[in-house]
Amino acid sequence: MSGTLLHCPAPAKLNLFLHVTGRRADGYHLLQSAFQLIDRCDNLDFVSRDDGVIRRTNQIAGVPEDSDLIVRAARLLQSHTGSQYGADLTLHKILPMGGGLGGGSSDAATTLMALNHLWQCGLSRQELMELGLRLGADVPFFLFGRNAFAEGVGEILQEIETPDCWYVVIEPGVQIPTPAIFSSKDLTRDTKPVKMSVFPSAATNNWKNDLQTVAVTLFPQVDEVINWLKNFGDARMTGSGSCVFCAFFDENSANEVLKQVPDRWASWKAQAMKQHPMYHLVQT
Repeated sequence: MSGTLLHCPAPAKLNLFLHVTGRRADGYHLLQSAFQLIDRCDNLDFVSRDDGVIRRTNQIAGVPEDSDLIVRAARLLQSHTGSQYGADLTLHKILPMGGGLGGGSSDAATTLMALNHLWQCGLSRQELMELGLRLGADVPFFLFGRNAFAEGVGEILQEIETPDCWYVVIEPGVQIPTPAIFSSKDLTRDTKPVKMSVFPSAATNNWKNDLQTVAVTLFPQVDEVINWLKNFGDARMTGSGSCVFCAFFDENSANEVLKQVPDRWASWKAQAMKQHPMYHLVQT
């Protein structure tokens, strides 16, 4: 089989809120969150191979090929379906690692969608989501492909409507390993569950990121960014950090804030998306 898909986007996500409501017997945390897709993306190229070989064609600093989620995703799909095909994978990395934007999970989801299409595996969206969960709790969301209210460990998803807006996102310059946050003795795990029906109509201060309190203690750089961005709106951390975001209802307002971000931080704007740009590749 010969087939190519180039410039395939792997969008970032923001957690509009993130509550830790409990912990399962196996150690996984029970969460509630609202996932928002944004138009800041990694990009991937896929070229099918007839010899079954799966390889990454470029180097990614700090990520060995065999542990890269895109390689693992490709190999998982290959073994699950019994496909005889392989692929050359090229990852153009833009999203920061350890930023709470779901970049690695999104890369894996785009890989599953693209190769399911190129290899003609015929897996449904639900089947891909179940497969993706083996790679990480955020992967099913990107395969779901719509903004979602998430429960469980993040895999129970219901589509939600979210505001059309722009986000300013600031990278504090630190990578936060997720296990460091979830293993902290200071993490509260008893936030009262909320109903999807009250999001986002309830008062903004009801929505918080339970991981933020731990992160700012371990990484003061995150606290510094939050305090600075709070001058312009309701700033908070996404995921387990380290990136911090604030919503604006028009692009000009976002631009004005970007002009003022201190040079010591990387910053950018992104627009809210309703749907994953590769949503159409998967039959529901």
